[in-house]
Amino acid sequence: MILIGTKCQLEQVVTQELTAAAIGSGMLPVFGTPFMAAMMENAALTALQSFLEEGQGSVGTRLDIRHDAPTPIGMRVWAEAEITGVSENGKMVEFKVSAWDEKGPIGSGTHTRAIINTQRFLDKCNGKLNA
Repeated sequence: MILIGTKCQLEQVVTQELTAAAIGSGMLPVFGTPFMAAMMENAALTALQSFLEEGQGSVGTRLDIRHDAPTPIGMRVWAEAEITGVSENGKMVEFKVSAWDEKGPIGSGTHTRAIINTQRFLDKCNGKLNA
C-alpha cells in the first residue's frame, strides 16, 4: 500500500554541465529548467520505488512545474517530491514537487507517475520497431 505523505529529497551542486546553456534550453550559465524537472521526477521515482513489487516500475505521465528563480553555478540545489494521492485502482500516483537553492524556493508544481509492469511496457515500446 502506497503511503500518502512519503517524501524524498535529492540535492546536487550546479555545475557548468547542469546549465540552461549546456542543455540548450537557454543561453545563460544558470541552473537549467530541464535539470530541475529531472531532479523533481527522480525524487518522485525514488519516493515511490519502495512501494513497488518485483517486476513493477513507474513512468512519468505528467509534469506541471514553474521555474521561478535562477541559480548560479556553484550553488547547491534541492528537489523534493511528496506523494499526495493514489488513484482508486492504485496505478496512478500524484506528487507535489518543489525545488530550492541556498537562497530560497526556485520551483514548484505537480507530477504524476503510472505504475507499470516493466517487461510488458518494454515489449509494447519495442513492438513499435516491428510495426
